[in-house]
Parts: sequence; structure tokens; C-alpha cells
Amino acid sequence: MPLQDIAKWIEDTKVLSRLTGIAAACLTATSLSGCLGGLDFAGSPDVDRTVVTSSVPLVRNDEDNSDAITVRNAVSSADISTVGGNPIPWANSTSGSAGVISSISEEKVNGTTCRRFTTTRHSYQGIAKFDGNTCLLGNGEWYLTSFGQRS
Repeated sequence: MPLQDIAKWIEDTKVLSRLTGIAAACLTATSLSGCLGGLDFAGSPDVDRTVVTSSVPLVRNDEDNSDAITVRNAVSSADISTVGGNPIPWANSTSGSAGVISSISEEKVNGTTCRRFTTTRHSYQGIAKFDGNTCLLGNGEWYLTSFGQRS
């Protein structure tokens, strides 16, 4: 290849390289313009202001009920005479929650045996303290009359 042909080939390569760079820059700018078009930098009237984040209401789920039943079972099966002030751990394999019942007190209300208790619940929602009450019905079953998070 003569020297003159090599110089022309190098010059053609430089031109091609520059054209490729310009084409890539244009393609990038075109792509990004689509991403920025929906942002409301200037208070565009086209923005839907009816959509609000965090507007989904909190729904109580079966997990909460399942934890309450697990705690009720632990409280109702505890032997009050031997528990004393010792904490009673509980775990719910259905919800993945666990906790510790820190106090149980038993009393008779109109001839019905009831137990008040305080427990913690460690769940995916965090750690919280709960108070509750369960009573023994005439048929031998314990009924949870209250179970709520302390405020």
C-alpha cells in the first residue's frame, strides 16, 4: 500500500470515528429526553394531582388474629401457681412473630375466670407491647375478650 493511500485511510477512519461519536451523543440525548419529559419541573398542568402516596389504608390481616390466638393459648395453658413473675415465651410459626408474656393475673368476674396479661410481639412490623384479657367460658374454652397494642 503506498504511503498516500495509508494517509487517506487514516483520515477516513478519523472522520468515521467522529461521525460515530456524534451519532451516539444524539441517540443518548434522544433517549434521555423521554425520561425527563414526565417530570414536573415547571408545574405542568398535565400532572395528575389526585394520586397520593401512602394513601392505602392499614388493613388488619389474619396474621394479627393468628398472633392473638397464639398468645391466648399460651396464657390459658400457663399454670399460674408455678409461673410466678417468670416470663413466658411464645412463637407463631404461621406469621413468624414471637414474643414474651411478662405478666398474667387471674381474677373471677361474675363467676367467670379471666386472665389479664401483657406481652411483647416481635414481628416484621417491629416490636410492640400488647395488653389483653381472656376468659374461661362454661364449655371449657378460653375466649379472648381483648388484645390490643399499647399506645
